[in-house]
Amino acid sequence: MPRKASKLGVDTATNFADILAPVSKQNNRAASTMDAIKTYIVEKNLVPGDPLPTETQLCEQLGVSRSSVREAIRKLETLNIVSVEHGRGTFVGTLSLDPIVQTLAFRASIQGPGNLTGLRDVVEVRRYLDLGCSQEIVASLAGTEQPELTQIVDAMEAKAAAGQNFQEEDINFHLGLLAKTSNMVVKQLVHSLWLVHMAVLPELNLQISHRLEDTARAHRLILDAATKGDVDAYQEAVIWHYEPLEEILQTRIASL
Repeated sequence: MPRKASKLGVDTATNFADILAPVSKQNNRAASTMDAIKTYIVEKNLVPGDPLPTETQLCEQLGVSRSSVREAIRKLETLNIVSVEHGRGTFVGTLSLDPIVQTLAFRASIQGPGNLTGLRDVVEVRRYLDLGCSQEIVASLAGTEQPELTQIVDAMEAKAAAGQNFQEEDINFHLGLLAKTSNMVVKQLVHSLWLVHMAVLPELNLQISHRLEDTARAHRLILDAATKGDVDAYQEAVIWHYEPLEEILQTRIASL
């Protein structure tokens, strides 16, 4: 009896596992090669910018095929773990957190205008990070003058009074505070979450313009508390800084 072809154009008697098995094996080989390359970077104490062995050398040293190395390098490049410069070779990448921006922004966006919880979650994590760094930042700024941060706050207040947003000043202010800390991961996370925040806002048609002057004033209080060495006041100002945005998000979520 002839076997009936499915709408997918595949014989219904065909075992789909047989079709997917080669793809699965290829992915597993690439994943194993990725792990091997990452282990090589760690064991050789390589840092961003250091050269990696050639494709042929990696095949020999790792005992894998050329196709596995190429696929692994391609995937590692998307994660900024390696960087390929045509004509020069392959190097350890910047190891930045940029890939997380794309993933988180897309994750928040696909929830759609009818669900703002993704953006709310991002805002909450930003607040957690700011509060978590408060003691180190205050300790670094206590008793000092901060003319650059003061100028940024001045610009915020001027724009707020004119009814203008101040996104660029906002991120520069927070990065300026974090410049006083030694934790590079926190710095990258804060910047990455800010980029997610700004990438998602247009997608959700959510324009944060309400209570601009309160937000600008909160930045002034954050800076004043830090230079005075007052951790409690600093943390209170951070919480107040996020209240306008969280209020808007919560109101929108409750109205849906």
